[in-house]
Amino acid sequence: MEYIGIIIVAIFVNNIVYSQFLGICPFLGVSKKVDTAIGMSAAVTFVLTIATLVTFLLYKGLLEPFGLQYLQTISFILVIAALVQMVEIILKKISPSLYQALGVFLPLITTNCAILGVALLVIQKDFNLLESVVYAVATSIGFGLALIIFSGVREQLSLTKVPKAMQGMPIALITAGIIAMAFMGFSGIDQVFK
Repeated sequence: MEYIGIIIVAIFVNNIVYSQFLGICPFLGVSKKVDTAIGMSAAVTFVLTIATLVTFLLYKGLLEPFGLQYLQTISFILVIAALVQMVEIILKKISPSLYQALGVFLPLITTNCAILGVALLVIQKDFNLLESVVYAVATSIGFGLALIIFSGVREQLSLTKVPKAMQGMPIALITAGIIAMAFMGFSGIDQVFK
């Protein structure tokens, strides 16, 4: 039951984009097409899960026992950067079209604050290894859900008549705000799992 609570809360109640406002750069940048959003979601899911696992083990196995907690942020950033490089190489070989579609946003996963944020949050919340991985996967699913919903809405907006002053980013931000308010409707669910 505890793991189900972690999953539901991470996806809906404390959605990384709509509630915690992390990962906004790729959220706004890659959300014009659903196909690209799905690819970015998959890449973020892979990097977020592996980065959380590796950083948790690094923290608990090396930094904490030797009193090197002050190196936490820099070491986590280095791990994330290495993982993004690996994803970039793999995508270039497996799916060149997705690699081209993601463009500059793929290397930006390195600086995606959602990935570093989750790695830091699992340490802050004092999760064990399994809880950390479950939280990372659920958070990445929440990120993907937010990104795919938003990109679907943006695709539909591109087909409608929007006043000239509202075209582009203004209507995108208003839409994101409305979707975020819809996610606020899930805010009481977390009480069920306490």
